Amino acid sequence: MNKQFLLKLHRWISLTFAVPLLLIITTGLILSFEPMVQVAAVKPQAIDATRVIDLIRQYDPDGKARGITIDAAAQHLTLQGTPGAEIDLTNGGLTSKPMTSSLFRWARMMHEHLIAMSWLVIASTAAMAIVMLIGILMGLPRLRKTLSGWHKGIAWFTLPLILLSPLTGLCMAFGLTFQSGGAAAPGTRISLPEAVAIVARDHDLAAVNSIGNRGGRMMARIIEGDELRAYAVTADGMTALPRNWPRLLHEGNWSLIGSAANVLISLALLALLVTGVLIWSRRRLRRPNRQRDLPVRSAIASSIT
Repeated sequence: MNKQFLLKLHRWISLTFAVPLLLIITTGLILSFEPMVQVAAVKPQAIDATRVIDLIRQYDPDGKARGITIDAAAQHLTLQGTPGAEIDLTNGGLTSKPMTSSLFRWARMMHEHLIAMSWLVIASTAAMAIVMLIGILMGLPRLRKTLSGWHKGIAWFTLPLILLSPLTGLCMAFGLTFQSGGAAAPGTRISLPEAVAIVARDHDLAAVNSIGNRGGRMMARIIEGDELRAYAVTADGMTALPRNWPRLLHEGNWSLIGSAANVLISLALLALLVTGVLIWSRRRLRRPNRQRDLPVRSAIASSIT
């Protein structure tokens, strides 16, 4: 295929989706630090299960909340859904959401929905993958100490990592999990306080990230080592769910190495987007000068002849 055509296709797809990609990549960079913050927030034996259950019953007497999130370091409990509540576990009173949690929540909403435009997130992610594949088809580049050389060098040296990001994102968008083994049966429906008590029997609540109703079943997400594991919670106990590898890889929740890799991936993608736009901008700015110089060169050539 014509390399010049591929270059133009690569350039115009990137420019068309430049703004949404900038938002997706920037919020992705913020979210890359979330697994590190979650692991650092685990303070063993810092959360009392009885107190958590009492506070859930106090602020959600009708049992309408769909779940909770726990921040052991900040001694903070969030009731999800209606009614929602931000609770200080130290004094049991209402408080504001921790700044880091608010930042990650905003970044996740933007990263996944772009202000109620989820279709644009999927389209932009697909465009990112296509741009990378076009780059591969254009062949190995010549590496030079220029803006274009740096752009090509970053792309090729980080290619496996940066290609993994949009591909796993698309898997998540279309529900592809590649999970091995069957999902745990829903079992008897249990309340949120009951789920907290069941989880607390086998796990330290300080390591619990969230407990709540997901897809018609009660689930808990628990930090084990550096990994965020998912469990089904039923009246009979807890069952570890098969790992959703696209989600784990995309979010970096499989280990702190994954979180650090996501930071690198986000920085590489941001650098590629910025350098790509700069390369195009510099060419556009030079074009009028070339057009102005054309009559002068023609006149010089005519006078010589």
